[in-house]
Amino acid sequence: MSQKLNLGWWGAVVLGVTLSAGAQEKPADFATQVPLSVSGEGPWYRLELPLGVQLKARQTDLSDLRVFNAVGEPQAYALAREPAQTRENRTLNDVKWFPLYNSADATERAPSVRVQSNTNGTLIEVQPSSQLEAGEEELRGWLLDASSIKAPLQQLILDWTSDRDGFQRFSIEVSDDLQHWQSWGEGQVARLTFADERVEQHEVGLPGQSARYLRLLWSSPQSAPVLTSAQLESANPRTLPLPLVWSQPLPGTSVKAGEYIWQLPMGLNVQRLQIELSQPNSLAPVTLSGRRETSLPWQPLTSGLLYRLTQNGQDVVQNELQLPGQTVQQLKLTVDERGGGLGAEAPTVRFAVRSTQLVFLARGAGPYTLALGSATVKAANLPLSTLIPEYSAAKLAALGKATVEGGVVVTPAATAPTVVDTNWKKFGLWGVLLLSVLFLGAMAFSLLRKPPVKS
Repeated sequence: MSQKLNLGWWGAVVLGVTLSAGAQEKPADFATQVPLSVSGEGPWYRLELPLGVQLKARQTDLSDLRVFNAVGEPQAYALAREPAQTRENRTLNDVKWFPLYNSADATERAPSVRVQSNTNGTLIEVQPSSQLEAGEEELRGWLLDASSIKAPLQQLILDWTSDRDGFQRFSIEVSDDLQHWQSWGEGQVARLTFADERVEQHEVGLPGQSARYLRLLWSSPQSAPVLTSAQLESANPRTLPLPLVWSQPLPGTSVKAGEYIWQLPMGLNVQRLQIELSQPNSLAPVTLSGRRETSLPWQPLTSGLLYRLTQNGQDVVQNELQLPGQTVQQLKLTVDERGGGLGAEAPTVRFAVRSTQLVFLARGAGPYTLALGSATVKAANLPLSTLIPEYSAAKLAALGKATVEGGVVVTPAATAPTVVDTNWKKFGLWGVLLLSVLFLGAMAFSLLRKPPVKS
């Protein structure tokens, strides 16, 4: 009985030492430390995690991220991240389009129109606000009716009369009442003849917000084409998408003529890719592929037309590709060389991912430190609804703010005293384990040497 008790006691000692060694995380256990400053009302603070800091993590899902107070105590935290995008929940909607006419000598940018709609807001008729004489009317743009689409708009797809070749550039404005208009930037589509083939670009990316009406106004009114089709792609995510954050320029390698590869710092849900077109008058149909690891086959991600052309003394540039947002760590661009290619050396690229927001509950005195960069620690983040009682999007937006001091400041985590202290802990743990093994061995040897009990 005594031997069994001794064995149980030593097992408890070994287990206790092991658990205590694994549970005491300190800032020095992480490769990167970033000082934080806080402002506003606590005790919760929200930090938009800079991409340069995020890339210091050693685990793709940021499981190795922690926040510590001034005395090195870990803080409870949550991560607000957008999951990888999928296209299963997207819907393609055919919409009505109405021409916007004005007189050829009109000075106002947007034509003034009279609109007739039904009780649901669906447009029935759009006419110029004043009578135009035959021959003096000029097509300035188009009004699209998206009043039946309730989900955020992701993409605009246009088709137009085939005799209007070249580039079509226009501004995009949106409204919910046809009175107040908000800019959504510019759009560009193209139809070109390339190496005896037709090359067409019909899609224009939209910001993923809702709108009832879209107004397309051509930069050069005399070049506005006659539309033959207008479609809007919509998606209904659970939450509004977080903003995009862009990387620094990333160099690549040229594998062979017309094929380039880029290695990302870690696996990332890339949303967009911007390719540097350094040479004027570049035109390149491309296909983009990606993969998580070099041992896996390439998977096609998207295709498109890249160009930098000079028209009327100005550069017309299309150098971005929109990706489905799946996790990749390598990207490969295959270029149709019939357009002259993109050169012998791989162009630099910039990639965009959805921003990550960190929310932590400040406990103890500051200053606070963000630490990350460990391949062994386990995830410790909580759901936002657990970290913040009665959580809501409005409550999240009203939290105090945390920022990285001085931009992206990275400090090495290891110092000589810390290393010595950590090594002594390891030596002590191994010593306890060794003693327990020796003790168990001695007990076994003692039992073997005992003479058998005679009955």
